[in-house]
Amino acid sequence: MIAVVLALALADDWTQFRGPTGMGVSNETKLPVEWSPLQGVRWTVDLPGVGLSSPIVVGGRVYVTATTGVEQDRLHVLCFDAKDGRKLWERRFWSTGPTQCNKKTNMAAPTPAADATRVFALFATCDLVALDRDGNLLWYRSLVGDYPTIGNNVGMAASPVLHKDTLFVAIENVGESFAGAIDARTGANLWKNERSAKINWTTPVLSTRRGRVEVLFQSPGDLTAFDAQSGSKVWSHTDGKYSSIPSPIFAEGIVYSPGGPFLALKPGDGSVERKWESRTLATATASPSFYKGKLYTVDSAGIVTCSDAADGKLLWKSRTKGPHSASPVLAEDRLYLLNEAGATAVLDLRHEGKILATNELNEPMLASPAISGGALYFRSDRKLYCIGN
Repeated sequence: MIAVVLALALADDWTQFRGPTGMGVSNETKLPVEWSPLQGVRWTVDLPGVGLSSPIVVGGRVYVTATTGVEQDRLHVLCFDAKDGRKLWERRFWSTGPTQCNKKTNMAAPTPAADATRVFALFATCDLVALDRDGNLLWYRSLVGDYPTIGNNVGMAASPVLHKDTLFVAIENVGESFAGAIDARTGANLWKNERSAKINWTTPVLSTRRGRVEVLFQSPGDLTAFDAQSGSKVWSHTDGKYSSIPSPIFAEGIVYSPGGPFLALKPGDGSVERKWESRTLATATASPSFYKGKLYTVDSAGIVTCSDAADGKLLWKSRTKGPHSASPVLAEDRLYLLNEAGATAVLDLRHEGKILATNELNEPMLASPAISGGALYFRSDRKLYCIGN
């Protein structure tokens, strides 16, 4: 619980996929409720190519990735000033890995991770780039060059997670698959643990228990937590059918794992207690969120479900217009849910998901939004938006 509170206290920076807690939750206030292309837009900028990666915001800078070229073999990392959208720099790289993928995704699917001085971008080609905040190259690594059997058959989307000087990556596919810890200073492996060769898109999750940082990897066949420093296995749970797209979350000592069924697990010393399970908490691609003792899930049709996190009991449902690919973000007792057409439904969580507004940006959007500095950030294949009062 302490780790979650501390992370939220620093939530002005949106440092990785789904923010600093990995749950899509922010303590920002005075966020807008209504907007349109002509109202409530602080700024918008053009992007050079397509991407499903979320924008991240650190130290007053917005980082986002994109890919261009007929074969998506040109990889872009871009940095903008959060105040006015001015482009500060752009770096381009050639891919070293295969670029084939499902038509709904692309090579700029993983969300970058950053701290005050560095940004790390992993692409679906398994190219991993480390840059300083001014765009200077720190190191570059071709993971598919190191491990040639990695197979990007339908596209990869698991995002890197940064903790101090360690970058955690989940490379799970039909070829060589592994959970890895990479030295953020040099790009060298700190540890590497074999994973089953199955296609998987879930992002690693950090947790702190009894003063020890653990990193949780979810695959279709198991949930496994490794000691973040040593890479040794702390616990594993294999009695479930786990999702391969929405990622798990960790809150108040419990792991909430989407799948069939949805599981609430309490890890112990080498063992795992199954607290409850539910088949009513449906998820498609959106990851769940934990907020003020409640769980929020979204299915592909746009039905938002609120449940008691203590026992999984259904509290209410609210219908929005889908389909959805993006995960929701939450702040100020409101849930912001973006659909694939670029419309964001704003739900009042104090009144059983009453829809306060539906805001159209009128272009397709599949990437999850970010929150920072009293603003929401959205990206499409064409533009990056900053929405704020």
